[in-house]
Amino acid sequence: MSSRLEAAVAELGAAIEELVEAATRTNGGPPELLSVKEAARRLGIGRTALYHEFTNGHVRSFKVGRRRLVPATAIDAYIGAHSDESARSAR
Repeated sequence: MSSRLEAAVAELGAAIEELVEAATRTNGGPPELLSVKEAARRLGIGRTALYHEFTNGHVRSFKVGRRRLVPATAIDAYIGAHSDESARSAR
């Protein structure tokens, strides 16, 4: 299996796991999926910057057809990771 295919399968598996986790949260509702535009707006960054974060593996996303979707939990994780970094650097 090529490394690109392995990476794609791993990304898809991680996205599915994240969706299952989100679906089993206490609210019991379906996971919230955001478009790139919505995710960028929530983070307060541009779409290009968000695509850069996808490329670097900092924000999880997955494609369905031609659409790229971002689980809301991925946005929360990204913010949490950056909050942790800020707290460590402030010490």
